[in-house]
Amino acid sequence: MNLSISLAAEPIAHVLGFPITNSMIGTLAAVAVIAIVARRATRRLQAVPSRWQVAAEATVDGLLGLVDSVTNDRQQTRRFFPVVATIFLFILTMNWLGLLPFFGPIGWREIEHGRETFVPFFRSGSADLNMTLAIALISVIGTQVVGILAVGAKKYGQKFLNLKNPIFTFVGLIEFISEFTKMISFSFRLFGNIFAGEVLLLVIASLVPLLAPVPFYFLEIFVGLIQAFVFALLTLVFFKIAATAEEH
Repeated sequence: MNLSISLAAEPIAHVLGFPITNSMIGTLAAVAVIAIVARRATRRLQAVPSRWQVAAEATVDGLLGLVDSVTNDRQQTRRFFPVVATIFLFILTMNWLGLLPFFGPIGWREIEHGRETFVPFFRSGSADLNMTLAIALISVIGTQVVGILAVGAKKYGQKFLNLKNPIFTFVGLIEFISEFTKMISFSFRLFGNIFAGEVLLLVIASLVPLLAPVPFYFLEIFVGLIQAFVFALLTLVFFKIAATAEEH
């Protein structure tokens, strides 16, 4: 079997002509894990909490503290928290699921361009540029919505289009371009780090399959956490900036 590393997610099946890729299956698995854990932790809330409830409360409290430390405004925290926490937990779950032993080894062989290759059945959603770009779009579009709701459409629009003088016009153009660069940096940073980690683990496991990959697994656990944290934190910071009037 040839070692084949594909940048694009591989199609597993087709439903009504629509391709179902291995990264889509990995993403659905992440959604299922989050739903099951949330249901398990909140099914029977008690004054004396269970271990699941303690873990859920500690996670929510920690994320609330993080958002509060950036906004310094509990009203803004309540407004931003659902999106920021969802992005963090979703990305973190996808990143860590991709490290499980059956994400990669389980699949089948097929002939492509005269070469025998291996197609994995599962792939982390974060290792698919389409998914990371979709999350980046949610972050950037959400930033515009927050800005419009906070300061008004007309005032927020002047950030990008201000014809009072050439300097303001040039600054507005730079701001407009920066919104697109955010999407690019968001999506490629997350995709690049997670995909590179999967490639590293695959190569190490193919060379020395027993003990050598273990230290790299711990490294990728840390990388997965940091990438989720950075994505969520930057989204929060952009929300805060967009919700702040220029004079402040």
